[in-house]
Amino acid sequence: QVQLVESGGGLVQPGGSLTLSCAASGFTFGDYIMSWYRQGSGKERELVASISSGNYNTHYSNSVKGRFTISRDNAKNTAYLQMTRLKPEDTAIYFCKAVHTYTTSREYWGQGTQVIVSS
Repeated sequence: QVQLVESGGGLVQPGGSLTLSCAASGFTFGDYIMSWYRQGSGKERELVASISSGNYNTHYSNSVKGRFTISRDNAKNTAYLQMTRLKPEDTAIYFCKAVHTYTTSREYWGQGTQVIVSS
Protein backbone atom coordinates (compact mmCIF):
# COMPACT_ATOMS: atom_id res chain seq x y z
CA GLN A 1 0.00 0.00 0.00
CA VAL A 2 0.99 3.65 -0.33
CA GLN A 3 3.13 5.00 2.46
CA LEU A 4 4.92 8.26 3.16
CA VAL A 5 6.99 8.10 6.31
CA GLU A 6 8.62 11.25 7.65
CA SER A 7 11.57 11.16 10.02
CA GLY A 8 14.27 13.43 11.37
CA GLY A 9 12.23 15.75 13.54
CA GLY A 10 13.19 16.69 17.05
CA LEU A 11 14.22 19.45 19.41
CA VAL A 12 16.81 21.93 18.21
CA GLN A 13 18.10 25.25 19.47
CA PRO A 14 17.48 28.47 17.56
CA GLY A 15 20.07 28.82 14.83
CA GLY A 16 20.48 25.07 14.55
CA SER A 17 19.83 22.68 11.70
CA LEU A 18 17.77 19.58 11.02
CA THR A 19 17.20 17.44 7.96
CA LEU A 20 13.84 15.76 7.49
CA SER A 21 13.34 12.69 5.31
CA CYS A 22 10.22 11.39 3.62
CA ALA A 23 10.45 7.76 2.53
CA ALA A 24 7.87 6.74 -0.05
CA SER A 25 6.57 3.35 -1.08
CA GLY A 26 3.65 1.87 -2.97
CA PHE A 27 3.67 4.27 -5.93
CA THR A 28 5.98 5.45 -8.70
CA PHE A 29 7.90 8.11 -6.81
CA GLY A 30 9.46 9.68 -9.89
CA ASP A 31 6.01 10.60 -11.28
CA TYR A 32 5.08 12.72 -8.28
CA ILE A 33 5.70 16.28 -7.16
CA MET A 34 6.94 16.18 -3.58
CA SER A 35 6.15 18.89 -1.08
CA TRP A 36 6.69 19.70 2.56
CA TYR A 37 3.96 21.38 4.58
CA ARG A 38 3.90 22.40 8.21
CA GLN A 39 1.27 23.13 10.79
CA GLY A 40 2.02 25.06 13.93
CA SER A 41 -0.16 24.91 17.03
CA GLY A 42 -3.41 26.75 16.34
CA LYS A 43 -2.38 27.55 12.79
CA GLU A 44 -3.43 26.37 9.37
CA ARG A 45 -1.27 23.96 7.43
CA GLU A 46 1.02 25.85 5.05
CA LEU A 47 3.21 24.92 2.13
CA VAL A 48 6.89 25.15 2.95
CA ALA A 49 8.59 23.85 -0.19
CA SER A 50 8.00 21.68 -3.24
CA ILE A 51 10.09 19.98 -5.91
CA SER A 52 8.89 18.82 -9.29
CA SER A 53 9.25 15.34 -10.64
CA GLY A 54 11.05 15.95 -13.92
CA ASN A 55 13.40 18.90 -13.91
CA TYR A 56 13.52 19.19 -10.11
CA ASN A 57 12.21 22.75 -10.09
CA THR A 58 11.83 23.99 -6.55
CA HIS A 59 9.53 26.45 -4.83
CA TYR A 60 9.80 27.90 -1.33
CA SER A 61 7.58 29.96 0.90
CA ASN A 62 8.97 33.39 1.68
CA SER A 63 9.32 32.47 5.33
CA VAL A 64 11.90 29.75 4.64
CA LYS A 65 13.56 30.91 1.43
CA GLY A 66 17.31 30.97 1.83
CA ARG A 67 17.21 28.79 4.95
CA PHE A 68 15.55 25.56 3.80
CA THR A 69 16.46 23.32 0.88
CA ILE A 70 14.19 20.65 -0.59
CA SER A 71 15.67 17.78 -2.56
CA ARG A 72 14.79 14.30 -3.73
CA ASP A 73 16.53 11.05 -4.56
CA ASN A 74 14.39 9.09 -6.99
CA ALA A 75 16.64 6.04 -6.68
CA LYS A 76 15.89 5.93 -2.96
CA ASN A 77 12.24 7.03 -3.23
CA THR A 78 12.99 9.71 -0.68
CA ALA A 79 12.47 13.45 -0.37
CA TYR A 80 14.41 15.65 2.02
CA LEU A 81 14.06 19.01 3.69
CA GLN A 82 17.29 20.48 4.93
CA MET A 83 16.52 23.19 7.47
CA THR A 84 19.16 25.65 8.64
CA ARG A 85 19.15 28.78 10.80
CA LEU A 86 16.04 27.51 12.50
CA LYS A 87 13.82 29.95 14.36
CA PRO A 88 11.24 29.37 17.11
CA GLU A 89 8.51 30.19 14.60
CA ASP A 90 9.59 27.15 12.57
CA THR A 91 8.17 24.98 15.35
CA ALA A 92 5.46 22.82 13.81
CA ILE A 93 4.52 19.36 12.67
CA TYR A 94 6.05 18.85 9.24
CA PHE A 95 4.22 16.72 6.68
CA CYS A 96 5.29 15.48 3.29
CA LYS A 97 2.85 15.25 0.41
CA ALA A 98 3.03 13.52 -2.95
CA VAL A 99 0.91 14.71 -5.88
CA HIS A 100 0.94 13.04 -9.28
CA THR A 101 2.38 15.37 -11.90
CA TYR A 102 -0.54 14.97 -14.32
CA THR A 103 -3.39 13.61 -12.21
CA THR A 104 -3.53 15.94 -9.25
CA SER A 105 -6.36 14.01 -7.62
CA ARG A 106 -3.79 11.34 -6.86
CA GLU A 107 -2.21 12.68 -3.70
CA TYR A 108 -0.83 11.15 -0.54
CA TRP A 109 0.16 12.53 2.85
CA GLY A 110 2.55 11.34 5.50
CA GLN A 111 1.74 11.26 9.20
CA GLY A 112 4.06 14.12 10.12
CA THR A 113 7.13 14.67 12.23
CA GLN A 114 7.42 17.20 15.04
CA VAL A 115 10.04 19.94 14.94
CA ILE A 116 10.54 22.08 18.03
CA VAL A 117 12.90 25.03 17.95
CA SER A 118 13.58 26.21 21.47
CA SER A 119 16.41 27.10 23.80
